[in-house]
Amino acid sequence: MIYYDEIKNELINNEIYKKVKDYNKNRNDLMTYYNVGKLLVEAQGGEKRAKYGDKLIKEYSKKLTIEVDKKYSERNLRNMRQFYFLFRDQIWNAMRSKLSWTHYRELLKFDDLIKINYYIKVTEEQNLSYRELHEKIKNNEYERLDDNTKLKLINNEDNKINDFIKNPILIKNNNNHEYISEKILKQLILEDLDNFMKELGNGFCYIENEYKIKLGERYNYIDLLLFNILYNCYVVIELKVTELKKEHIGQIMTYMNYVDKNIKTLNQDKTIGIIIVKRDKEFIMEYCSDERIYKATYKLY
Repeated sequence: MIYYDEIKNELINNEIYKKVKDYNKNRNDLMTYYNVGKLLVEAQGGEKRAKYGDKLIKEYSKKLTIEVDKKYSERNLRNMRQFYFLFRDQIWNAMRSKLSWTHYRELLKFDDLIKINYYIKVTEEQNLSYRELHEKIKNNEYERLDDNTKLKLINNEDNKINDFIKNPILIKNNNNHEYISEKILKQLILEDLDNFMKELGNGFCYIENEYKIKLGERYNYIDLLLFNILYNCYVVIELKVTELKKEHIGQIMTYMNYVDKNIKTLNQDKTIGIIIVKRDKEFIMEYCSDERIYKATYKLY
């Protein structure tokens, strides 16, 4: 019973620690559950046997719920074992203790460590609650990233401003509009602006919608003008409720050049453009020579 006694002591010490040093309980929780997971694997005779044998976990769970706390169910012990499996090859200091055990339990359903680390990073950057993280996972945020972005995450490469634009971009259809015009689409975005900018990635800030510019004797209006503080550049957003067309590229390129000539300062990078359309048409972007222009589709929900 040496393994059981060690596991019991780990959990009891953690319960005591949480009462005394509440300010750092997340980290101690994670260290404790990691150690318990490791002990469970060793008690079951190693990794290969531990993946299939739950008889010992059932036995330990019965005793722990009586002797320590009811929360140490079979499921929770299996979660601790899975927690160890997933992170055993990582340096412990790299574990993010800003996330609670509840956050990590949401991630334990995945085997892909790159996917898990993506959600850990997003949770930290955006201070997500457990429910907010659950919503991102439910909306398949990772799956909506470009394959090149996922490869960069694997290789730990630097990212570009377009890497984390989700495709499709999810836009909440408040009031369940049956007919969507560009005006209604823009209104839906403005009603949930924070979420829209997170769908684009990191560092986006709102400037204005229907931003007025003068080209010759005529006024034109940029659908949405944003600024990205991480990449130090303006971002022109054009919304289309049709499939992507070649004239959309000419339009947004004109607006981008206007911003560069009349608004951008010398210490800012060149403006980028994002065309958001209902349906894609791959070959059009193949013949677009301006690498500052990106496209994405949208989906109402």
